[in-house]
Amino acid sequence: MSNSLNAMLKQAQQLQKRMEQLQEELEEKRVEGTSGGGMVTVVVNGKQDLIDVKIDPEVVNPDDVEILEDLIVAAVNQARERAREMAQEAMSKITGGLMPQGLAGLNIPGQL
Repeated sequence: MSNSLNAMLKQAQQLQKRMEQLQEELEEKRVEGTSGGGMVTVVVNGKQDLIDVKIDPEVVNPDDVEILEDLIVAAVNQARERAREMAQEAMSKITGGLMPQGLAGLNIPGQL
């Protein structure tokens, strides 16, 4: 193997290790999404897993459950978008904004 190929392989291995560490860090981070002026608040981790839901009792109306459902969906979508942005920003710091072609298939949160 040539020195340049060895160096590229070593860089790829280091990048993969940093990406694995990032996934662990993202699992520990939390972002919040709210709707209805704070009547519904959700928390997701950096991997977009739903962690917590808080609902103000004033928004609970058995005669109009649809509003509550819409507020929950809006809050979850906002939180997941924030988590996706956080993951992309962290990934950009690791890769310098460029995702190496050979590593594009790795399962990285927030990456398409």
